[in-house]
Amino acid sequence: MSAVNDTKFNSAVFLLTGIPGQEDVHLWLSILFCFIYVISILGNSIILFIIKTDLSLHEPMYIFLSMLAVTDLGLSIVTIPTILGIFLFNSRVISFDACLAQLFFIHSLQFIESSMLLLMAFDRFVAICSPLRYASILTLQKIAKMGLVCVLRGLAVVFPVPFLLKRFQYCRANILSHSYCLHQDVIKMACSDITFNSIYGLAVTLLTVGLDSLLIFFSYVMILKTVLSIASSVECLRALNTCVSHLCAVLLFYTPEIGLSVLHRFGKGSSPLLQILLGYIYLLVPPLINPIVYSVKSKHLRARIIRAFIK
Repeated sequence: MSAVNDTKFNSAVFLLTGIPGQEDVHLWLSILFCFIYVISILGNSIILFIIKTDLSLHEPMYIFLSMLAVTDLGLSIVTIPTILGIFLFNSRVISFDACLAQLFFIHSLQFIESSMLLLMAFDRFVAICSPLRYASILTLQKIAKMGLVCVLRGLAVVFPVPFLLKRFQYCRANILSHSYCLHQDVIKMACSDITFNSIYGLAVTLLTVGLDSLLIFFSYVMILKTVLSIASSVECLRALNTCVSHLCAVLLFYTPEIGLSVLHRFGKGSSPLLQILLGYIYLLVPPLINPIVYSVKSKHLRARIIRAFIK
């Protein structure tokens, strides 16, 4: 194994970081993380099962929700080994290749989730602004094509990243800032010219997460404009109420995502603890909260879940 202070190493190992200074409570924190993972996996699995087995839920809004649940499940599964490995067994070492594989799946799933939130915003836009054309615009065939495009986009933009990182020599201290691997974290360990990687990473982020968030914003501007033109205040509130769950999901995803990206690129003097905590929020909170929010706000889905457990 290559030592931390080796002058130059390639295809070596990295050391992941838990919460510095809190090593004595790592075991207790592992209980919290286990609880979060169990609730996240159970919650998203239940939503998938209910939507799959109940034909009345085979509608665009719930199909998009099932896509979001699959993405959240993937994010939970890909981070479990390293996060619980650190807090349960103090296993900090991760091989270079395993690190590249993990960051590939984390970033791909994050970009796919951003796309899914955009599709859900489009669903709400069509439902409120063009209700008479809703069924003809969002057919099952079109939904499948849009979902496939989103998945392919997420995989395609991240595909070059492991190969770009593989070509570098790494000569800095190989201690990463998080309990999992991120491109913007690993690239700091390189002793080569990382200009292209930095530009590529920023461009990809702007053209995926940045563009998606901008389109979601414009879709809600149009939704708000349409809703405010409704004469009845009751109908206005009813229309807005259908967007609450999605707005919560958008805020839970984009706030820590953008915050962490800004801190990694421009926050050299920021607190390491802030980056670590924001990193956990960024990956653990959306998969935990999304199924809860949608189950609470969607009467139709909530009724099906209650019926399934009462039986």
